[in-house]
Amino acid sequence: MTPTPARPLSLLDFVDVPSGHTAQQAIARSEQVAQAADRLGYARYWISEHHSFAGLASSSPEILIAHLAGLTQGIRVGAAGIMLPNHSPLKVAEWFKTLEMLHPGRIDLGLGRAPGTDQLTAFALRRSREALTADDFPQQAAELIAFLTDSWPDDHPFTAVRATPVVETSPELLMLGSSGWGSAFAAVNGMTTVFAHHMAPELAVDALRAYRRDFRPGAFGDTPRVIISVLALATEDPDVAADFRAGWALQMQRIRSGQTTRPSAREIREFRTSEAFARIAPTLEGRVYAGPPAEVAKGLSALADDAGADEITLVAPTPDLPAKLRSLELLADQFGLTVRA
Repeated sequence: MTPTPARPLSLLDFVDVPSGHTAQQAIARSEQVAQAADRLGYARYWISEHHSFAGLASSSPEILIAHLAGLTQGIRVGAAGIMLPNHSPLKVAEWFKTLEMLHPGRIDLGLGRAPGTDQLTAFALRRSREALTADDFPQQAAELIAFLTDSWPDDHPFTAVRATPVVETSPELLMLGSSGWGSAFAAVNGMTTVFAHHMAPELAVDALRAYRRDFRPGAFGDTPRVIISVLALATEDPDVAADFRAGWALQMQRIRSGQTTRPSAREIREFRTSEAFARIAPTLEGRVYAGPPAEVAKGLSALADDAGADEITLVAPTPDLPAKLRSLELLADQFGLTVRA
């Protein structure tokens, strides 16, 4: 089975800082990956937002987006996502209008409502216990949309406030989620939904089917559109595939124990042979797609078909940069992507 070339591929980047690397080396790795994805015909390159995490260099996606968009030509660059409760809607609108001014027609704004960090760091970001416990994401999102579109009700107190710069194009607005909440919010607001299968594979298909069922046309879309993000690495080397699976499991284990550093290649290989990984390995089936290119592409396509996904976003956190770059080439070929000149 050859996957249909009509389904775009994209990438989500945490800007991992593998053990023994610096933050500067991490962004240099991301530069190489973004430029390779751009050349190979990938649709989007997204940066996540995480805070107080030594193993990630993605605390300011709005800055990294400007940097990476300036180093690429055709690929869309954006955030997946901006954790809206951490920021004022006006400031987010200003960031992304500025990005749209610099790179018109190439900027994505994916919204999330999680903090992207622990509760203490979220408190430091939001500056008050009230903001930390407020459940006002719908109101925040409505303000952001109004700032992006200059469409306030006449009697709103912010009617006279303009998010600048004034630009003729707008970033694409998407809603992220790893539960049914984000997809449900996207459905009632006419937005594209992005589901983090890499975080909650057991919830993805049902949430995305409900999204299509409940979708209502809105200011940001007349038809439902689904993107699913999936852990995937294509390789002909069984050891590289095994390292990728073990690497994700080890990263999750470290996060659960409160560690914020990323493992090195050596640590991953040692973990691969441990009893702890032997217990975890069966749970990765259907969650991590790693192996020969045709098999990975077939698995991704089957998942996307089952979930009704229009687009697949690859998630490939690994210290093995050559393997990641090679995977991009192999999957671009499998999915029939068109190389950009």
